[in-house]
Amino acid sequence: MNQTSALPQNTTLLQDSFHDDLEKVSVRTVGRKATITKDELFQAALNLIGPQKSIASLSLREVAREAGIAPNSFYRHFKDIDELAIELIDRSGLVLRKILHEARIKAIKHGSIIRSSVEVFIKQLDADEGNLSLLLREGYTGSTSYKLAVEKQLNYFQQELQEDLIRIERINHSKLVHPELVAKAITQLVFNMGAKVIDLPTDERKQVAEQTMIMIRMLLEGSRHLDEAQIH
Repeated sequence: MNQTSALPQNTTLLQDSFHDDLEKVSVRTVGRKATITKDELFQAALNLIGPQKSIASLSLREVAREAGIAPNSFYRHFKDIDELAIELIDRSGLVLRKILHEARIKAIKHGSIIRSSVEVFIKQLDADEGNLSLLLREGYTGSTSYKLAVEKQLNYFQQELQEDLIRIERINHSKLVHPELVAKAITQLVFNMGAKVIDLPTDERKQVAEQTMIMIRMLLEGSRHLDEAQIH
């Protein structure tokens, strides 16, 4: 008699179940990455957070699962989610500052600096990377440490915009009175606009963007014609 056929049916089912479990474990093991980079962890976090969800709501295990790693591998780069979040905010700020700076430099030769900057800013709201929506969300609804990290990035935006404005005004043979205040006002204005339009449909976004461009022009023109002696 065949020994296999002599086995009770329950034993055969147990063997089949055991082999299936082994295959599942094998698939999960093969699917996990042996190594992981910071950028991959950043992207995993961005994949998990939406317009209304803060990084603080994520668990370490969620991020690890999205990145395809074992939870222990997370600790090779970050001690906890908060450390990842603050570094991600810094990274997002750097990426956006580069994009906006390049847009302003190109616009010197090819068009309106104000329009190109605002339009690029608006486009970033829907960009796959999610850098701008991250800054807007954490700047307004994040924890105190996240808000401070965003504030630091806004200061960088302001400083770089001030340098670009001074350079551009010099090229156009004009000058801004208190360019640091102009840069601060524009930075706050544009980021407040972003927070307002992030959930609006495209047509309404365009309307708010057009209004913002007019306000920026008013700031620049006012600064160019301001009598510095009258403000002291």
